[in-house]
Amino acid sequence: MSTLTVPAQVPSVAEDCELLRKAFAGWGTNEELIISVLAHRNAAQRKAIRQTYAQTYEEDLLKALDKELTNDFERLVMLWTLDPAERDAYLANKATKRWTSSNQVLVEIACARSPHDLLLARQAYHARFKKSLEEDVAQHTTGDFRKLLVPLVSSYRYEGDEVNMTLAKTEAKILHENILKKAYSDEDVIRILATRSKAQINATLNHYKNEFGKDIEEDLEVDPKDEFLSILGATVKCLTYPEKYFEKVLRLAINKRGTDEGALTRVVVTRAEFDLKIIGDEYYKRNSVPLDRAIAKDTNGDYEKMLLALLGHEDA
Repeated sequence: MSTLTVPAQVPSVAEDCELLRKAFAGWGTNEELIISVLAHRNAAQRKAIRQTYAQTYEEDLLKALDKELTNDFERLVMLWTLDPAERDAYLANKATKRWTSSNQVLVEIACARSPHDLLLARQAYHARFKKSLEEDVAQHTTGDFRKLLVPLVSSYRYEGDEVNMTLAKTEAKILHENILKKAYSDEDVIRILATRSKAQINATLNHYKNEFGKDIEEDLEVDPKDEFLSILGATVKCLTYPEKYFEKVLRLAINKRGTDEGALTRVVVTRAEFDLKIIGDEYYKRNSVPLDRAIAKDTNGDYEKMLLALLGHEDA
């Protein structure tokens, strides 16, 4: 469930553009006006605002925002204003260029999005960076990480609910045998996780638990220091229960010494129009603190106000 709140009566696109132009005018920027417009418009409305703003004022709205805003608030507003596919392309490029074996952003984009959304992100990547996402991933990763990530970002899974239970039983056994042998990067393990539909993978992993008495994630947590196992675990979680995966990302971003604003921003902007309400419920279940209160305690200023607005906070 989305946390985005859009007013029942939305002003015209021209009026929104006028308000944003007004926010940039004069000596100081009116950040609250920017939040009141952009934090309460959906992806289609934000896209229309960008197009109309460029036609009316002969300036890209993103460039105007870049000139006016700074720091975490700027990054948050810029990422939110981007079209979702452009945003994923940008995040994937950044993750690829600065790739480390602990970076799970590529897994999020490949596995927590719908097959169609991943395809749109790959097309946006072509348009913006004049090369394919998979070639960049192949260039910047090595070994088992490359073996897993290239097929994940190249995948176009079946999106329906049909499930083959015989196949689920067979592939649950294949996964279990390879995990027992610690053959985590076996080509069959990667083939199953990178190509099967989410419904089929759920059926396979349900059978895995019923047949072998444990969730596959437990069997993949044998060595917390093994970063390939962490990526493999994130892959499974993003495919089967993304809300729990993102709850953990938020928990780690907020609860450690010094907030990880990059992770906090990324989760809020990419999930606000999808399942941030469910992620917030998971967060409360796990931490006994409402997500908006945890974020308010750890952030401040316009950055905090924008985050709370995207969380659907009543005062934002």
